[in-house]
Amino acid sequence: MTAKPSLSASAKAARSAVSPASPGAASAGAPASPEARSAAGPPAPGAASPAASGRVNQLAFLHEFAQLLTEARDWDELMRTLVDRTTAALGVEVCSLYLLDRDGERLTLAATNGLDREQVGRVSLAVGQGITGRAGRTRQPVTTRDVTVDPQFSWVRGFDVHGLHAMLSTPLLWNQQLIGVLNVQTTAIRDFTPDEVDFLGTIAALLGGLVEKGRMQAEAEAQLDRLSQLDAARAELLAVVTHELRTPLAVVRAYVDLLADEAAEHAGDERRTQVETWRAGTVDQVNRLDRLVDGILASVRGEGLTGLRREPFDVVSAISGTVGTLALLLRTRAVRWYPPNAQMVARGDEARFQQVLEQILDNEAKYAPPEEAVSIGVWRIGDEVQVYITDDGPGVPIDDWEAVFQPYVRLDRARSRGSGIGLFAARRLMEGMGGRVWIEKNGYGGSRFIVALPAA
Repeated sequence: MTAKPSLSASAKAARSAVSPASPGAASAGAPASPEARSAAGPPAPGAASPAASGRVNQLAFLHEFAQLLTEARDWDELMRTLVDRTTAALGVEVCSLYLLDRDGERLTLAATNGLDREQVGRVSLAVGQGITGRAGRTRQPVTTRDVTVDPQFSWVRGFDVHGLHAMLSTPLLWNQQLIGVLNVQTTAIRDFTPDEVDFLGTIAALLGGLVEKGRMQAEAEAQLDRLSQLDAARAELLAVVTHELRTPLAVVRAYVDLLADEAAEHAGDERRTQVETWRAGTVDQVNRLDRLVDGILASVRGEGLTGLRREPFDVVSAISGTVGTLALLLRTRAVRWYPPNAQMVARGDEARFQQVLEQILDNEAKYAPPEEAVSIGVWRIGDEVQVYITDDGPGVPIDDWEAVFQPYVRLDRARSRGSGIGLFAARRLMEGMGGRVWIEKNGYGGSRFIVALPAA
């Protein structure tokens, strides 16, 4: 013979906490029976009637209940407080709370007092299934004096226990929307009184908004935790990438030196000069790549931004140098850059400023159609020196003007390479120099990047 599961100790403790001291006495949360009122005799002169006393006790409980719920430190404590206090208030053996899933199809166990708490999050019922589901579907309280003979009751193997009979299910509503269902059960076969039904309905009305807001907060915290973990994983990946890239760059630099030495040894004077020029250009680009990688990764990690220079430099010269350096990258499209005759001096970190320009021009090379030309210009507006970079294409959609500066965002993954951190790093670098970068309309149906630094 299989042993029947027993009620949990918490339910028994809750039941004893509200059990009457003598047979026939009323619990704090429920009205006294007619027999108990008769045995007690008429009320003393000036004393409140039993019904009034019961209402006062209920109001006192609801006040205490609301205070306890608002003081709950987290979602789990809120759920435990809810079912524990409801169990005590109604003098029942079991209280369980089911919450409606976000898809609106099923009710899933969120907390219980008196049944197996290990089943929280596992047990679920379809809306309309069993007494619990019926209360959710009709949005009305549903009672039964004995679930063992009620065909509406849906037995959940491994969760429901033998020995429970009477059951009351009440829906939780908030803003006319179903939030969940609150159940109470007793070992006695009996009918729940209208006062008890109303009292549980009052508790449910009090809980509806609190539960939904608490649930939304718990979901937001869980999402934030997942994002934090993702950011930590990305930071760890970037640290590995930083270390792994530095070694092959050093090896490439060493091999360039060896190849150049070998070529120069077997070349004439004129050829040797050309070899040295090639070596210098290659080493310069390797060093530049090394600085560029370190700069991007440092900016993404939030490091290295406080040490940026804020010194005067000629923006026109910096643009010309960047265009010359990226000539090979931009060879498939015309570049319209007509340097002004006069200098335009801004205050910032020239090397990092050129890095920002390189990131934007690299974006042009990746996203703009090859037949479209790229335009670069510079002007002074107020206390700023502003550089614009645009192309003849449709530009960045206006809805994405801010999104492109977020980390790991790429507008067209199918057509482009990249990690989605270039523009994010560019904005971080500009802010670290006291400047800014943004996107605006170019006046020809497209958009343009604007990079601005304080004028010196």
